[in-house]
Formats: sequence, structure tokens, C-alpha cells
Amino acid sequence: MPKNKVTIQSIADALGVSVSTVSRVMNGVGKKYRISTKTRDIILKKAKELDYTPNKIAKSLRLQKTFTIGLIIPDISNPWFSKIAMKIEEESRKKKYNVFLCNTNGDINIEKESLELMENWHVDGVVIVPIGLEYEHLLKSYKNGMPLVFVDRFFEGIDIPYVSTNDLEGAYEANEYLIKNGHRNIACIQGLIGTSQNTQRVKGYKKALEDNNLPYRSDLIVGYDFGFQNGYDQAKKIIEQIDKTKVTAIFSTGNQITLGILKALKEKNIRIPEDLSLISFDENNYSELLYTPISTVSHVDEKIGDKAIELLFNQINKTIADNNYILTPTHLIKRDSVKQL
Repeated sequence: MPKNKVTIQSIADALGVSVSTVSRVMNGVGKKYRISTKTRDIILKKAKELDYTPNKIAKSLRLQKTFTIGLIIPDISNPWFSKIAMKIEEESRKKKYNVFLCNTNGDINIEKESLELMENWHVDGVVIVPIGLEYEHLLKSYKNGMPLVFVDRFFEGIDIPYVSTNDLEGAYEANEYLIKNGHRNIACIQGLIGTSQNTQRVKGYKKALEDNNLPYRSDLIVGYDFGFQNGYDQAKKIIEQIDKTKVTAIFSTGNQITLGILKALKEKNIRIPEDLSLISFDENNYSELLYTPISTVSHVDEKIGDKAIELLFNQINKTIADNNYILTPTHLIKRDSVKQL
């Protein structure tokens, strides 16, 4: 440590006040301890004059906190997950916390390694968008005392706080809209099978068919993950079999899937909505800028970061929450990609 390093003791000696008084002022609790406004201002002024910077390591040891939270997401290149990361970082900064980000690339082993890394770094809590296929490592960490919050994806029946969207209702509304426009043979390109996100969206699709007395056809539910390649591959197959299946519309369960669909349709000169209608889960900036603006289910909630951080800090501060399981509403944005039959 440099010999001229300014400490709380230095400020106390310069002003002739106690170290505890300086400490309380520098930690923002001077008013709580009834330190006068005049004294607080003098201490802050002297700290600025001496170019004082707090020793965060010492503070962490004293308070048993690192003032860091972990954020684990599956794909930083996905605009939706990037938006979540930005909101989490923004809300954490307001609380004087730093964010330790890990990107798992959809690999469960990397997710497990990332969680272990967070634990070894003694972060004060973790916000995670889980891959959604396994939860034992997450439940173990939570039961061992790690504050943990799921965002976007969660595990039904697992008692860990989450913030997500009502994907079932969003998918239902999208397919109800297709049906009301005369579509009877609707293909569903699903995402990662077994995840809450995919399960709820497929349930919404099926429920819309059932409520409108339309037969459920297992051959029209295709796909294996939420990636671009899945959308591209499945759309090509749908086009190849369209004379047999009589499909008139596609319900895409994710934005990256939709990009793959658009590429396949363009290659085959399939026009939207003249030849094939399309509706997609996930609103994106590009959705309304396409040659044919895409109808989408938006689950963008500007408060999702606030809600996730609130749930996390309730655990960190051992505060009882009114509701640990939050589902935010979706809404359908109707544009030009659905044809009235």
C-alpha cells in the first residue's frame, strides 16, 4: 500500500473527530446516527480535498459482503438476453453493486461451472436465465444459502424466486389471432424442449386449437431449440411439405427462430403474408422495419430488471417478499404478416 494512502483515520486526525464518525458519514449513514449536517458536510469536503477513496476490500471484510452480484445468461448475442443483462446491470449500479457476467452459450456444463465460479468469488447473490433442463445444481446452491433469482425461464414446482412472462397466454393470444383470421393448419416451430419457456408456449398453441375445436396435429409441431438454424431448417421442411400439410401459417416461438424462418422463405421466394402467414414470439427492433412488418408477441417489460433485483435483495437483506413468483403480461402487436383467409 502506498505510504501516502489516505484512510478514514487520516480524515479523522485532520478534523479532530472520531474514526467511527467519519466511517458513518462515508458510508452514508451519518443522518441515521444523528451526525449533524454541518459535520457531515465538513467530513465529505475534507475527504474530497484529501482525494480519499474507500478501501472496498476492507469494507467487504467488515460487512461480509462483496457488493457484487453474478449474472448468468445463455446467449449474450440474443437481443432479449442482452436487454435483460442491461437492465440488471442498470438496477445493480443504482444499489452501488457491480455485476459479474457469465455467458453459458446454452451449455449446461458451462452453466454449472459459472455458478461454482460465482460461489468461489463469494458474490452476494446470483440472477440467472437458466438453460432450463436441469435444476439440481441451482437448488443445491440456493439451499446452501446463495440468494438466487431466475429470470425468463424457471422450473415449475421448484421453490426458487423468479421473474418471467405469461408465455402460455401470449402464445394463446397469437394463435387465437391466426384462427380468427381463418387459419386452420398452423405449424408451430418450438424451441428447447423441456424448458418452461417452450412448454408454456406450446401449451398456449395447443389450447388455442382446442378452444376453437381444431384438431391437434403432432406433425405440425417441429423444432429442437431457440436458435436461428432451427428456424431455417424447419421452415424449409414446412415449405417442402406444404402441399401435403396444407399449412397456411407459422407460429414461431422465438426471435432467433423467426430470423431463420425469414431466410428460408426468402430463398424459396415465399411471400409473407400472401403465400404464408407468420407470427412470432419476442418483439424486436427490426420487427416493424421488415419489408412485411411481423406480428409479434411482446414480453418486453422495462421493469424486469427492477423486479429481479428486488427479489434478489430481499434475500440478501433477509426481507420477506409479498410475492416471490412473478409472471408479467404479454401483449400482441398486430402488423402485416397475417393474411385474412
